[in-house]
Amino acid sequence: MTNFNVQNNDLHVFESLESEVRSYCRSFPTKFQKASGYQLWDANGRCYTDFFAGAGALNYGHNEPRMKEQLLQYLTGDGVTHSLDMATEAKEKFLSAFHDIILKPRKLKYKVMFPGPTGTNSVESALKLARKITGRETIMSFTNAFHGMTLGALAVTGNKFKRNGAGVPLNHTVSMPYDGYMGKDIDSLQFIENYLQDSGSGMSLPAAVIVETIQGEGGINVASTEWLQGLERLCRSYGMLLIVDDVQMGCGRTGTFFSFERSGIEPDIVCMSKSISGYGLPMAITLLKPELDEWTPGEHNGTFRGNNLAFITATEALQYWKTDKFSTEIAVKAEKVAQALARLVKKYPELKGEYRGLGLMQGIALEPGIADQLSKLAFERGLIMETSGTDSEVIKIMPPLTIDISALEAGLQILDECMQEVLVEANNEAQVVNS
Repeated sequence: MTNFNVQNNDLHVFESLESEVRSYCRSFPTKFQKASGYQLWDANGRCYTDFFAGAGALNYGHNEPRMKEQLLQYLTGDGVTHSLDMATEAKEKFLSAFHDIILKPRKLKYKVMFPGPTGTNSVESALKLARKITGRETIMSFTNAFHGMTLGALAVTGNKFKRNGAGVPLNHTVSMPYDGYMGKDIDSLQFIENYLQDSGSGMSLPAAVIVETIQGEGGINVASTEWLQGLERLCRSYGMLLIVDDVQMGCGRTGTFFSFERSGIEPDIVCMSKSISGYGLPMAITLLKPELDEWTPGEHNGTFRGNNLAFITATEALQYWKTDKFSTEIAVKAEKVAQALARLVKKYPELKGEYRGLGLMQGIALEPGIADQLSKLAFERGLIMETSGTDSEVIKIMPPLTIDISALEAGLQILDECMQEVLVEANNEAQVVNS
């Protein structure tokens, strides 16, 4: 009989009992025990700086003290935890705070829908609603897009590896070139409009266009303000709904609460999850213009829409946005990262790096395999840093937005050391080959 008692940092239980589908634990092979702010500790007591932030679900860091306090008070007071979509005080407080702190100051009039606990739930609800309202089937998405792992969301995702996992045809979508995909000097919006205008293009008029203002998983590709504004004009001209997927880029990741604020556009539907709960608890919302709220009761539902624990922490998280102070702090940190990454690209020209990003979603695109090497070396030095891009070609800097400047600089120094090591290893290998 196998003994599955876990000792210290032994990963035997996970390797023996958990599915092979696990991924992040392969990149970071240790058993984590506790976390606070921008730091994690494993079972051996080793401390790690987090430049990953739960793939964007921990914008406010691990176990944020004020959220934790509110959560504990709610639990000890026997507050409702599960409620489907019934009315609760916790939900009421979140809806009121979201309206007063986020929507009203931005002059945005959205209804809030709770579609389920994850980002892909939000995307599925948005696609379904767009098709219901317009009576059309096709959804336009973009190259290198990532919108989730359920079938509808996969159909508007560009990654071939992820799409292949569906096992069935992914229909009723059309993929168009994202900003810059065809080269810096080519206007992809004109390309798209040619398809819309031409009766012989083979493309049915889409119900909606779904877009990420920055493609995080797709390689940190940033859409320009002009491109986003042009995309909105196309949607208005051709009667297509504009859906912004702000699951990863929302809640301050780009510096403002919504990632689309910099462009001045106003999407018809907005998808949010990840850090909307503020604490890493499962929660998603779909924002829709009031005139689009054509749902009939129960037409789109789910068991875990009423995660009241998430409502509690989400309401507290919104306190960060009562003034411009938090956005200003993010901008200062973002500039630090941008300057550091630009220096590294210049310092190691042999690695042929290309700087990308905005806010605290930044990175360096490298030749295949190098970003994976850097992630591995960084982990060995106590830095959790992931890759992105369809070929994992981009090393990604995505720390909690609340990280200290000193910790940010220390993590970037580790990246510098790792790049130096990769370069030395490459030179040594070249010398061996030449000899």
